[in-house]
Amino acid sequence: MSGHSKWSTIKRKKGAVDAARGKLFTKIIKEITVAARVGGGDPDGNPRLRRAVDEARAANMPADNVTRAIKKGTGELEGVEYEELVYEGVGPDGALFVCEVVTDNRNRTIAEVRKIFDKNHGQIGSGGSAAWAFEQKGIIRLDKKAASEEKLFEIAVGAGAENLELVDDQWVVTTARNDLDAVSTAISDRGIEVDEAALEYIPNNPKLVEGSDAEKLMQLFEALDEHDDVQNVFSDFELSERALAELG
Repeated sequence: MSGHSKWSTIKRKKGAVDAARGKLFTKIIKEITVAARVGGGDPDGNPRLRRAVDEARAANMPADNVTRAIKKGTGELEGVEYEELVYEGVGPDGALFVCEVVTDNRNRTIAEVRKIFDKNHGQIGSGGSAAWAFEQKGIIRLDKKAASEEKLFEIAVGAGAENLELVDDQWVVTTARNDLDAVSTAISDRGIEVDEAALEYIPNNPKLVEGSDAEKLMQLFEALDEHDDVQNVFSDFELSERALAELG
């Protein structure tokens, strides 16, 4: 899971940038709206919505924003009709990308995402052209001080987790796709605060890159991640320690 470990560091750094630009709120609101539309407006009975609401709280989003997003999803308030899509593509050095998208205009979004790939030495692909290189897993992140390794291991593995590792200052718990909510709930029910719980595409065989390839791939990654309709970006490239230091 070393590739995942590196990406968790990059994603946290990107999250801070997104928050400063106001993009994080937009993405969370879209996720809340879609989650409420698909599974109902009660977080207690809708695990996906509960995760989105928890993310909103962690980002200090005003409660009124959350309530409005839920009501737009359930139809209590008029709102935009969002569609969930997955775009796949290839970047420099053959690195593969999977982008989770939420849009109200798929024709506009696909054209804009294709342009991002083209401008950054990549190419958008057809369905299945990149996803084959990944496995979707549940990823739960907690502060290092939230619990001891022994206690967290006992709870997480007892609830069905596959792996527990310390990445920088966070515990990262990995689960099978369908076990994410059960493990996350088991941890929370023991009074341990969960920072993040989400489904992520984890590369089966991460590609180690550095130098100019690393710079080009990060430019593509950031351009995709900054698009308003792209909720999440995943890739199978892994930055070397040297590349991480050079890119800051």
